[in-house]
Amino acid sequence: MDIAHIISTITVYALPVLLAITLHEAAHGYAALHWGDNTAQRLGRISINPLRHIDPLGTVAMPLLLYFATSGAFLFGYAKPVPVNFSRLHNPKRDMIWVALAGPAANWVQALFWAAAWLLLNAQAQPETFFVQMAQAGVLVNLVMFAFNLFPLPPLDGGRILVGLLPMRLALAVSRVEPYGFFIVMALVLTGVVGGLWLRPLMAWTHWSIDTLLWPLRAVL
Repeated sequence: MDIAHIISTITVYALPVLLAITLHEAAHGYAALHWGDNTAQRLGRISINPLRHIDPLGTVAMPLLLYFATSGAFLFGYAKPVPVNFSRLHNPKRDMIWVALAGPAANWVQALFWAAAWLLLNAQAQPETFFVQMAQAGVLVNLVMFAFNLFPLPPLDGGRILVGLLPMRLALAVSRVEPYGFFIVMALVLTGVVGGLWLRPLMAWTHWSIDTLLWPLRAVL
């Protein structure tokens, strides 16, 4: 095992991962506040301080363990979920869609900015390799978080969006899956279903949308 390579990889990914997690969770809290629930605000979770969102097990220990155990082939982690009292939203069924969508939207915006940074860095006569790699990492991390969290199964954001969109009877049926959702998602990840049928296609489409938006910047540079 190349320890130097591992340290280098962690250094490159540290800032993009912290920003991706922090802004994702803070966006949920801000959206909840906007639509009527101040639970996250009262608990100090609408914050850009990563320490308020990091889960020692899910954000640090689990990803590191999986990285070493699989030589970087498989990574998984999670942050402390932002508490939302959906009953306090102005229109709970409708507004939960916007609260859930806010997190992935924050990742999409970050992917856009990291991609723009990558273009600007590469436009320099002698681009700094470390920052170019960090920008690439920022794009990748946020595309993964955007696509993965939109998977339509509770407790992921995509599952909450689905519950908000479905008629009440179907929405209640889907919401009952939430206590087992994490284990179902992990099983689908390990069997390759999430990666092959959901993650890669959605990431490819998202990358295309970002490339399209950045075409004027690329043309100028």
